[in-house]
Amino acid sequence: MPATDPETDLALLIRAAEIAGDTASRYSGPDARKWDKPDGAGPVTEADLAVNAALADLLPAARPDYGWLSEETEDNTDRLSHERLFIIDPIDGTRSFAEGSRTWAHALAVADRGRITAAVIYLPQRELMYTAAVGEGAKCNGTAITISPRVDLENAEILAARPMQDPVHWLDGNVPPFRRSHRPSLAYRMARVADARFDGMLTLRPSWEWDIAAGDLILREAGGRCSDRFGRDLRFNNPHPTLNGVVAAAPSLHRQLIAALAPKSPGLRPL
Repeated sequence: MPATDPETDLALLIRAAEIAGDTASRYSGPDARKWDKPDGAGPVTEADLAVNAALADLLPAARPDYGWLSEETEDNTDRLSHERLFIIDPIDGTRSFAEGSRTWAHALAVADRGRITAAVIYLPQRELMYTAAVGEGAKCNGTAITISPRVDLENAEILAARPMQDPVHWLDGNVPPFRRSHRPSLAYRMARVADARFDGMLTLRPSWEWDIAAGDLILREAGGRCSDRFGRDLRFNNPHPTLNGVVAAAPSLHRQLIAALAPKSPGLRPL
């Protein structure tokens, strides 16, 4: 018999995301036990922990040489010794999940020496599965997606929280007159830019790697540019797993956003 082809990292992440969706769906968000993490780190539910446990059983067993970074696993320095690692957000948008909203996601990625090489963002309640692997393009539910071609910032629709409209964050206090929208899950925001539903997104606050790792690759494979708030490429598996915000859009629009931002504006509330 011919040898069976080994499962690719992307195929593994898709399988894991489906398991995550099945696990989360066993819980009703408003009825799931919920509590606040220490040090103002936000809420967590029993569903977050159940999904994390399911993924922690599956993924490291499939790739024992990969490191592990997850929002719901206590971090340690072991991951820094691995060239490749999983970066996982079991449920991105926990508040929305707990409120009974459908807008929450499972975000799964593989990083190789600091760069994301395979990624999945899955919204089981919206039946949306965003996927990407390096050099293979980005897809939603198996269909190729491409970022918005818009080039004029003034007419762009940008996903950003309301504080982004404070003049203090913009060069000379000039807030660009783009249309602002918002979605609760950062991973979902990045996916909706990748599929051209919105023209760009930005957040200036320090951001956890697990919130943005999967979206970084999906956006880039859709033809977009994704950077920190200073325009620098995103690098992952840092000793402290945060990055200086995210700015994402088509390359021309991305350049305009970076140029319009104040280079030394105060950051928002740190994580």
